[in-house]
Amino acid sequence: MRFAFLAFAAVMGVGGVSSVQHNLTPIKNIEIGKLVGNGYSPCEPSIAISKRDPNVIVAGAVLDYVMTTSDGGKTWDQSRLKSSMGVFGDPAVFSDAEGNFYYLHLATNRGPNGHLDRIVCQKSTDGGKTWSDGVSIGHNPPKQQDKQWAATHPSKPIVAVTWTQFDKYGVKDPAMRSNIMFSLSQDGGATFTQQIAINELSGDCTDDDTTTEGAVPVIGKDGAISVVWGLNEKLYFDRSTDNGRTWMATDQVIGNQFGGWNMEIPGVGRCNGMPVLMIDNSSGKYAGSLYVLFADQRNGGDDTDIFLIKSRDNGKTWSQPLRVNKDGAGKQQFFPWLAVDQTTGYLYAVYYDRRAHSNMQTDVYLAYSKDGGQSFTERKISESPFVTSGKGFFGDYNNISASNGVIAPIWTRDDNGKTSVWTAVIRQSDLN
Repeated sequence: MRFAFLAFAAVMGVGGVSSVQHNLTPIKNIEIGKLVGNGYSPCEPSIAISKRDPNVIVAGAVLDYVMTTSDGGKTWDQSRLKSSMGVFGDPAVFSDAEGNFYYLHLATNRGPNGHLDRIVCQKSTDGGKTWSDGVSIGHNPPKQQDKQWAATHPSKPIVAVTWTQFDKYGVKDPAMRSNIMFSLSQDGGATFTQQIAINELSGDCTDDDTTTEGAVPVIGKDGAISVVWGLNEKLYFDRSTDNGRTWMATDQVIGNQFGGWNMEIPGVGRCNGMPVLMIDNSSGKYAGSLYVLFADQRNGGDDTDIFLIKSRDNGKTWSQPLRVNKDGAGKQQFFPWLAVDQTTGYLYAVYYDRRAHSNMQTDVYLAYSKDGGQSFTERKISESPFVTSGKGFFGDYNNISASNGVIAPIWTRDDNGKTSVWTAVIRQSDLN
């Protein structure tokens, strides 16, 4: 997502049942990212567990931080990413089937077009210890590129990238438009195709819900590429079966997002609830299922909730929304992200949660589903709450990864205006 300069008992829900686990041994929280030297405090984290070795985990955070572990999270190293093209936030970290890691980020030429120059993809073949200089994606001056995300093929060296292109970032001029862009690598990130726009309906450039943003791609075992994004209080879906050369003739509206993806949360200000698309590439009962997790305010501005919709037929039809959090009315849940463990098909969602507090104290929750998104069990995973200060840059998203029964949520804490990045390395056996 974009990097901006900003100084008790089970309760029946819509379409399923969720429960909260109580009286369990606390999950150990690990601080893995903190401010070193000058610059921005770490936030907006992304994390990936190696698909080859679950003991190897790599994370990134604003502006250019890299955090790595090779012992399952017992110890972590923190360093700074470098590229000749620059490293300028919006970290997005992924692993491919061979255990290679990709770190995508924004870059800047610091010229007239500011910090939205291009997307850069850097690759590591040694667990994040060293990185390539990177490959440029989407460089198209004077247009500006922002809020990228990517997906890797479950067995081939294919990387799909989607993002938003602004004619001119942050302006209200109706002639300036935003579009969802796509590029593909079929050689493990060495080269990428010329970018193309895949959306039918453009947005404006205000960086608000009237802007096309939040594009997240997935790649199925059959190579089909699916993408979801948000615009004007709706969720849009597109799909390609020929490596992104052609797309659906009509983008499909698959759901409503009441209040839009840009929402106000006390102490946070603008808070993204952009949709997150994931696919089940396991060999389990729900293989092939598509899942979209998002936040909205259909129950009021003081009651933001997390919802999941799913498709069992490659996106042709979608379920009614299931409310993932099952607390009472009037509390805030926000900044959701979703992962699917491709060895089990289990779903894992992470989000901030204020159900236990009457002020801006904030906890972190994990919700998981073992039945293909029909129901969720929730668990508080933060050891202590924090209070969002509204100072500095808190980031636009959190993240979570799951592989081989290991789950690694990652989030930002705000302590007296100072941000830091935390994780918890959890095993499914600890949640049962």
